[in-house]
Amino acid sequence: MRGLAWGLAAALLIATPGAASADEVKVTRQVEADRTTTMVHEVLVDASPAAVWTAISTADGWMTWAVPVAWISKADPDLIETSYDPASKPGGPDTIQQRFGERVAGRSLAFRTVKAPAGFPHWDEYQKVASVFEIEPAGQQTRVRLISRLYPDSAGGRALIGFFEGGNAMALGNLRQRFATGPIDWAAQRR
Repeated sequence: MRGLAWGLAAALLIATPGAASADEVKVTRQVEADRTTTMVHEVLVDASPAAVWTAISTADGWMTWAVPVAWISKADPDLIETSYDPASKPGGPDTIQQRFGERVAGRSLAFRTVKAPAGFPHWDEYQKVASVFEIEPAGQQTRVRLISRLYPDSAGGRALIGFFEGGNAMALGNLRQRFATGPIDWAAQRR
């Protein structure tokens, strides 16, 4: 069950196809004065900032690189819900919900996980983590940074860092792949 929970937990920031190589996604960590850890993942993608913005800020965009299913409720446009199981329904036990915070269209999108799949390890610690996508032009490409702050200085916090260090790199690799070769074909990945 623990392995399944870890796998489902990454519905926001990990997917199986096309992981980027180490030289494509740069990962850095910094321990802050309060002993929490900040982790930064950075990648260049072959797309405009506007195209990247659509990919990270809409449910349709997320389904091209992050997850097979995603929803944003008309009643709460600041909440995106996602799942790796294409049969999932909104509110199901295997979904993840992210609450969008500050948005600067085409430049940055802050978010925090507010619901994890049932059985997600270290949930009490992970719900404290705050993340932001930053996007900026870089010549003919766009630089994408995923900055995650406030990983606690604890055994659970360190386990989360270990998990998301690779998971977030894989997710940004998928984002890069999405613009290099087209949207992820989730049905083909399941086969």
